[in-house]
Amino acid sequence: MTTKQPAMSPSAMPPEQVLDRVTGPRRAEADQLIEIHREISGFEPVVWAGRIIGFGEYEYRYASGHSGRAPRLAFATGQAKHTFYLVSGFAEMWPDLVEQFGKCRVSQACLYFTRLTSVDPEALRELLLRTFAHTVDVD
Repeated sequence: MTTKQPAMSPSAMPPEQVLDRVTGPRRAEADQLIEIHREISGFEPVVWAGRIIGFGEYEYRYASGHSGRAPRLAFATGQAKHTFYLVSGFAEMWPDLVEQFGKCRVSQACLYFTRLTSVDPEALRELLLRTFAHTVDVD
């Protein structure tokens, strides 16, 4: 009997296969995001859950007992927006960066924005650096 993989797990799917689902300016921005994430993390991109481009990996456990593994840095690009997957509670931990970031929407662990050109590149880089430092490598 085979064990079902968790939905949030890395795959062997080539990142280009995911990124090529998007066309126009966001597709070109996705290439820029790959380079920024690669530079900050030192990891090559890996597809998670069939649509998320992740860099590195860590294990988490919430006070509720829920645990799992996730990419240390990750984003997804769609036709309407880019989604960054950051650490839970990032907006409360780093409100200065969220305010500086530019036009965006935030949730508990995600930051959403429409165009890379509408955000502050230094705030973006600092959010990624802090998120990466906040997570710990899986050995």
